[in-house]
Amino acid sequence: MLSQIKELAQEIAPRLIEIRRHLHSHPELSGQEHQTAAYVAEILSSCGLNVQEGIGKTGLIGELIGGTDERLVALRTDMDALPITEQTCLDFASHQPGIMHACGHDVHTTVGLGTAMVLSQLGERFPGNTRFLFQPAEEIAQGANWIVKDGGMKDVSAIFGLHVFPSIPAGSIGIRYGALTAAADDLEIVIMGESGHGARPHQAIDAIWIAAQVITTLQQAISRTQNPLHPMVLTIGQISGGRAPNIIADQVQLVGTVRSLHPQTYADLPNWIEKIVANVCNAYGARYHINYQRGVPSVQNDLALTQLLEAAAKEAWGSDRVSIIPEASMGAEDFSVYQKGEFERKYSFSSQIVQATIDKSGNMPVLPSNSYILRST
Repeated sequence: MLSQIKELAQEIAPRLIEIRRHLHSHPELSGQEHQTAAYVAEILSSCGLNVQEGIGKTGLIGELIGGTDERLVALRTDMDALPITEQTCLDFASHQPGIMHACGHDVHTTVGLGTAMVLSQLGERFPGNTRFLFQPAEEIAQGANWIVKDGGMKDVSAIFGLHVFPSIPAGSIGIRYGALTAAADDLEIVIMGESGHGARPHQAIDAIWIAAQVITTLQQAISRTQNPLHPMVLTIGQISGGRAPNIIADQVQLVGTVRSLHPQTYADLPNWIEKIVANVCNAYGARYHINYQRGVPSVQNDLALTQLLEAAAKEAWGSDRVSIIPEASMGAEDFSVYQKGEFERKYSFSSQIVQATIDKSGNMPVLPSNSYILRST
């Protein structure tokens, strides 16, 4: 069967290049993948798959019934693009101003379609049943939740996914055991002080200066209070506050992302952050409010399925074209939602004022890129 699969894949290779280039030229943003979904549905239907559109809003699934094995394996590919202006100057560059397939989802969609095209020609010689999940909105970490809510994982025995990786040579396969990507959470901290004139800081509570102390203390505390063998990243990407150069700001908003790999670190982070923010604000008489929202959990690859994938890849392509990815990525992927189920949880912390006093205890290209894409041969 393996030799037949390779022959079929070689036969449809020109068609797959055509599909990929069409998808790359017509990118759509998260939750807006209407034309992409229609294009995918047409190809799946032409291959004889049972297609259900509107699964996960702008997603769809295609079902392929195989032979006597009743188990159902799901293959997930994502379809959405990014709000980036393409600068590749390719003849199949994006036709949509300000939108680009900069993270390779056009390739992912093509791989999913190619797999469906090949397996559909095997008929009952392929022993099991396959569900192709074409997911929207991965870039905003919502699509997997939408698919799960609409029953896309019903009766699934195992699920596989893939992602292009610029540091792995073309024609090779990278496999990761255990943690593949980090959990990613959203963080908002609002520091509330008291306004005053810039010439008399002792008569005010400077929210900008206290916010700077909060950022510095959080970064320092990572190296002193977190297990160095359990990686985590806390990045404040946005700061806003202040109204004039000579007026002390009474409020500053900090917005960032928090990444972690270890389950205990992941569980402890909201309270750990709140404790540090509270200590800094209490020391200088400020108040605070924290919104901590869980994003997506860490992708943790199943051991048995990963071993199966490694063995199959080596059988198909040879050991020299299969590599083990040595380190997890601190990037995030909502594939983890398929592993863990629908997921959403929010934490909120605020300081309280009682009689005007604080009362609170407690060199290789990377994706996405607007000037680099994976080349079709």
